[in-house]
Parts: sequence; C-alpha cells; structure tokens
Amino acid sequence: MSKEKILLFLLAAIQFTHIVDFMIVMPLGPQLMRLLEMNPQQFALMVSSYTFSAGVVGFMFAFVADRFDRKKVLLFSYICFTVGTFSCGFANSYEFLLAARILTGAFGGVMNALVYSIIADAFPFERRAGAMGVVMASFSFASAVGVPLGLFLASIADWHLPFHALGLAGVVITAGIYFYIPTLHAHIGKSNKNERIFDFLLNIGRTPNLLKALLFMFLMVMGQFVVIPFISPYMVSNMGVSEKELTYVYLLGGTATFFTSPWIGRLSDKYGKPKVFTILALLSVIPLFIVTNVQTTPLWIVLVVSVLFFVFISGRTVPGMTMITSAVEPQHRASFMSINSAVQQFSSAGASMIGGMIVMTDASGKMINYQYAGYLAIVATLLCIVVGRRLKAVE
Repeated sequence: MSKEKILLFLLAAIQFTHIVDFMIVMPLGPQLMRLLEMNPQQFALMVSSYTFSAGVVGFMFAFVADRFDRKKVLLFSYICFTVGTFSCGFANSYEFLLAARILTGAFGGVMNALVYSIIADAFPFERRAGAMGVVMASFSFASAVGVPLGLFLASIADWHLPFHALGLAGVVITAGIYFYIPTLHAHIGKSNKNERIFDFLLNIGRTPNLLKALLFMFLMVMGQFVVIPFISPYMVSNMGVSEKELTYVYLLGGTATFFTSPWIGRLSDKYGKPKVFTILALLSVIPLFIVTNVQTTPLWIVLVVSVLFFVFISGRTVPGMTMITSAVEPQHRASFMSINSAVQQFSSAGASMIGGMIVMTDASGKMINYQYAGYLAIVATLLCIVVGRRLKAVE
C-alpha cells in the first residue's frame, strides 16, 4: 500500500471514530436516560455539550494551530480524544458522562480541523477533492456500519461497550498516526514568526475571500441542518415509516454515499470544484423539497428519495470543503480551518434550534410546518451557490 493510501486510510479512520463517537449517544438515549436517571433537558444538554465544546475549543485552537507540526498536534489531540472516549465507557453517573462528553468533543473538534488541513497540505489542488472524497466517505461508513454496530454491542452487553470498543480502536489508530503519518511542518517556515497571536483574526476580517469562505460554510450547514434533525420523526409521524424501517433508510443512504463520495471527489478534480458543487447543490434542492413536503408515502419511494437526499447533501460537501481549504494560504490553513470548524459546529447547533422553532406537533402527533424548514434550507442552498461562485482558490 502506498504512503498516500495509508495516510488517507488513517485520516478516514480518525473521522470514522470521531463521527461514531458523536452519533452513538443519540440512539443510546433511552438506555442512558433510564439508567442514569436523566430528564429530557439533561439528555439534550449532554448531546449538545459535544458540539458546543468542539466549537469553543476549535476557536481557541485557531490562535496556535499553525505554530506546530500538524502530526504532533494531531497525535496529542487524538490521544486526548481516546482518553475521553474511554472515560465515557467508564462513566457511572450523569455528571461523569457529561464531563467525558465535553472532553471528547473538545478534541474531536480540533481533529476535524486538522484532518482537513493535512489533506490540503499533503495533496496538490488538482487531486485534493479526490482525497477529500475518500476521507469523507468515512461519514457514510459511520452512519451505515458504525452506529448499527455500536447499537448491537450495546444490546449484547450495555451502553458502555460501544465506547470501550471505540477506545480500543483509538489505541490502534494512535499507533498508526505515530508510525505512518509524515511530519508536516512546511507551513511553519512560511509564517511570520513575529506575527501577533490575534493577527490572523484581523487578517480574516481584512480578507474578503476568507469571509466569503466562512459565509459559504454557514450557508452550506444551514442548508441541511435546519432539516436533518427532524427527518426521522417526520418520516415516522407523517410519511408512515415504522421505526424498524428507519434502519433501511440510514443503511441504504449511508451505503450509497460510501461509494459516491470518492467518485464525486474525482469528478470535482476533473471538471472543477465550483462546477460540481453547483450541480450537486441544485440537485439537492429536489430531495430537500420532497422530503419536507410529502405525507403518507410507499416505502420504496421513501427509500429512493432518502438515498438521493444522502447522496446529494453529502456529495456537495466534498467539493465544498475542498473549496474552503483552498481559499487560505498554507501557513494559516490550520488556524483558519479551526475557525471554520467552530463556525460549522455553531451553525449546525443554531440551524437545529431554528428548525426546532419552526417545526411543531399537532394534536394527532403529526409534525407541521416542516415544509417551511425545507424552504429555508433551499434558500440557504441557493445563496450558498452564489457565494461559492465568488470564492477564489489561492493556490
């Protein structure tokens, strides 16, 4: 196996464990609430604590991110992430688990920025989207395989076992980072060593292209997370999908994107990132409209529409993230990607809250006003296309 393939495999494995660690808590909710005596408000706080911690620490990390070798920072962050994951597996109270989730989320957010920075540093612009697509396929694999496997482990033991398994996987991946990820410090020599710690923030404010990149990220997230948290309950309450059948929705959607994400990355490298992003963003409007407007629907139609939703929504992110990483100079890339990661985390939390204010439940238990969340997502997507067409690659 070539060094590039080993690097991509390790980065994908890092993202896989990070995403599964974040996602697994939600389906484990019934067990956690019962065994740790949580009320709904406490459970919501525990879930959101991961995202907010990632956003806050990601922002703080931006001040020092480009002053160190990428490998060393990634190794330290992943070790701390693994410790946090093991801590979740040993938690025996709500307070202990909440603290462990905050720790894990903090370093999960840092790793997210580092992974994108390493891809941008290690792969030239003309091959970067292909590499991005391979790593981002880990998101799909986490949804289609990681979460169901975690739930299976919880069913044969208890909710602690998925975290122990993730922690053990983290130990193996940590060894892989140490032995196989190359030293990446070329960006340090390009930076101004006398630059003040807040100068990069001032630089963002003075650079229209970087402001456009952050706005692009915000709109891309808003164009999906105002809808995504409510897809499952809407399918059950309004579209006639049973809770058991939801498994097929995520299994087929995740499996499809596992194969399409690398393919979309190669297309982006061949035909241009902005062009492929524009096409996929326009195509994503179709399932966004359908999934937020239809009522009782045959299962096969639900599965077709949900697969299209997964493919186009995740697919547009591949060239989109490549465009963002290419909008900043290498010597400031990790700092900027940390700011971008914080924007991503806070935007997803904000979009979910906006969606929660729009969507309501009527007396019969059906969800109403979901179509308005869909319209907002469509408008954000169209604005994202406009901003993306004005985003420039600096390489």
